[in-house]
Amino acid sequence: MNRLTIPSKSWILVCDGAKALLFQNAGDGLALNLKVAEVLHEPHPPTREMGTDRPGRAYDAMDGSRSSVEGTDWHQEAEATFLRGIATKLDDLVRSRGLKALIVVAPPKALGILRDAVTPAVRAVLSAEIPKDLVKLPTLEIERHLAAMRELP
Repeated sequence: MNRLTIPSKSWILVCDGAKALLFQNAGDGLALNLKVAEVLHEPHPPTREMGTDRPGRAYDAMDGSRSSVEGTDWHQEAEATFLRGIATKLDDLVRSRGLKALIVVAPPKALGILRDAVTPAVRAVLSAEIPKDLVKLPTLEIERHLAAMRELP
């Protein structure tokens, strides 16, 4: 694994399907100093408020058998919609603020959704993708995790 370099003024997105933290490195490449630029939350109401009635049933006319149809996972849909919105926000930031370097830290599933949703402009400034779930940690712990990755041989 290559060493992770986080130069000054780099942007770091730490997210999962329900929360996103956008940081900017106010320090330098050796001493991280992450400053929170924005915090986004996705409220997830209970399933009964998100979806419709119970899943449907299928009937086979040939033998008279019945089977159920798998219902939609509304929470998974809400997370995917939230992550697509984050990708749109990143594109707006790249265009309006002229980001030069972006690092994305997210669980593997969220990274996959983000990869599919980001624009070529965002891909051009993307320095690294880190498949970890750090969004619930305080900023100091996130800095420590990123610093430890920087020191890997």
